[in-house]
Amino acid sequence: MSQNWTPPPPPSTAPVNIPNYLVFAILTTVFCCLPAGVVSIVYAAQVNSKVAAGDIAGAMAASKNAKLWAMISAGVGAAFIALYIVFIVIMGGIGAMNSR
Repeated sequence: MSQNWTPPPPPSTAPVNIPNYLVFAILTTVFCCLPAGVVSIVYAAQVNSKVAAGDIAGAMAASKNAKLWAMISAGVGAAFIALYIVFIVIMGGIGAMNSR
């Protein structure tokens, strides 16, 4: 009684390239919005360790979250800068009208 046994295929050894967005996260933390940037850094730091552990789905989710929070941080920073410029322009206009 012999059975034909075929071994399972070898695991994929091709490296998976998933961006971690760590530089983007750090820059948005420093220049834009600290709280959202810190969340982005935490997710970015998880990407490489999850890839090394073989958790590709988890690494992709962490990468997506890192990018999302970095974009939120950049958006909040840009909105704050825009509001600051509008405030300065309005205050300058009020000051110019009062100096007549």
